[in-house]
Amino acid sequence: IALFFMKSMIKSLIKGILILPGTVAVFIPALILYLAYIFSGNAIVISENIFLLIVSICFFVIGFLLAGWTTLLFYRIGNGTLAPWDPPKILVIKGPYQYVRNPMIVGMFCILLGETVLFFSVSLFLWVIIFFIANEVYIPFVEEKALLKRFEKDYDLYTKHVRRWIPRLTPWK
Repeated sequence: IALFFMKSMIKSLIKGILILPGTVAVFIPALILYLAYIFSGNAIVISENIFLLIVSICFFVIGFLLAGWTTLLFYRIGNGTLAPWDPPKILVIKGPYQYVRNPMIVGMFCILLGETVLFFSVSLFLWVIIFFIANEVYIPFVEEKALLKRFEKDYDLYTKHVRRWIPRLTPWK
């Protein structure tokens, strides 16, 4: 039974990662680059500027660390995944969640900025803006309302001490 449960959780985790972050960080940017190539005729190139390469690598490292760490916390502490069909059952306020309420989205934002800098693409930068605006609307009006309903006073207290996007300088406990 435990093995079945583990396989089921891993399957849900992989499905959530492929569908949500995979779509945001891989499939949509690839489509944008392809369409930009088709309509502009400009080849898709990686920046040769060493400074831009270092900046993009820094964004990627920060983004992947945040996305991976938060996904792991959702699984280990929250007993759930990042997928809306299997959300955490326990409010996760460990690790990066002690500094900022949405470190997973901040991580995805960093990955998208890394792609934008790597390919030096205005089209990808527009995707970053769309992604940010979509989350700026979705999170307070949908996700936070659902979290408040599910975790009540604990989440309300958390929102009073930890900001949505800008990290605290010290961890909240």
